[in-house]
Amino acid sequence: MKEFDRKAHWEQVYRTKELEEVGWYQPIPKTSLKFFKDLKVPLDSRIIDVGGGDSFLADYLLELGYHDITVLDISETAIERAKNRLGENSAKIKWVVADAAHFKPQRKYDFWHDRAAFHFMTEEKDISPYVSTVQRHIRSGGFLVIGTFSEQGPETCSGLRIKQYSESTLTGLFREHFDKVKCITLDHKTPSGTLQNYVFCGFRRLPARQ
Repeated sequence: MKEFDRKAHWEQVYRTKELEEVGWYQPIPKTSLKFFKDLKVPLDSRIIDVGGGDSFLADYLLELGYHDITVLDISETAIERAKNRLGENSAKIKWVVADAAHFKPQRKYDFWHDRAAFHFMTEEKDISPYVSTVQRHIRSGGFLVIGTFSEQGPETCSGLRIKQYSESTLTGLFREHFDKVKCITLDHKTPSGTLQNYVFCGFRRLPARQ
């Protein structure tokens, strides 16, 4: 059986749907921005937005004064759309086209943000490398904020099956190297009016073991 081409799927999604048509569209990423505020993330932090695509989080972070921002997405089309929207400001962002499940960072980050990329990883061959990468590439005292569909949320998105999580299962995945700061659940209203229940968890990286 031919292996599913994840990159081709997402390139097709972004080539055929406008920003305001995709289910994860947020004109203001309020939940993510509140984590930055509540965690008092310094303006000189190294930030990565995993699966950021053409979302508006980078725009708002630039406005707030953050200046070391990386946006990663599997879709080059999504990133090009974001660059075009940002215009001259796009040069202030580091752009990475890569599959988040097998991304190999060249540096450590102070804040790792993932809204709705992780739940598309449904097999252990993708989940385990991602978790290991997160553990190795967030500095001690840094933060991981991850949002997924909850156990009350959808089972599919954009034509793909997803993996649902709860506060307990997300915490269990990362507990060896992270302390939970807080978890919340919330309903996201899609452009079509559907409510999707998410769980968002924020974690602080524990000091590396000697």
